[in-house]
Amino acid sequence: MKTENRDDYINYRIRRAEESLDDALILMERGKWNGVVNRLYYASFYAIIALLLKNDIETRSHDGVRTQFGLHFVKTGKINKKYGKLFTKLFDYRQKGDYGDLYDYDENVVFPLIEQVRDFINVIKLRIY
Repeated sequence: MKTENRDDYINYRIRRAEESLDDALILMERGKWNGVVNRLYYASFYAIIALLLKNDIETRSHDGVRTQFGLHFVKTGKINKKYGKLFTKLFDYRQKGDYGDLYDYDENVVFPLIEQVRDFINVIKLRIY
């Protein structure tokens, strides 16, 4: 991937992260907590993809993103472990919320995650820009 194309793609992924966070806020206003979890996961996912691309690390799956993020950023201490745990939690929550039968999140579980994801995206943006 050419440098200018890669930078465009990194910027695109950061925009998608921010848009997904905005989507989560809209869903929150309607009390759609499973949808909020989904959008928070994707906000984090898109931001991590941008970070991996910035560091020439390519992946092909959600598990690949989790693995590479953990190996290159969490285990090395470049990103605080709390964000690795947050991403793992969001991954698990999204799986349950999207695919689990009769599984509904509520405000008490989901609301605290919103600021954590906002902080996480900002931490990633600092490492990119």
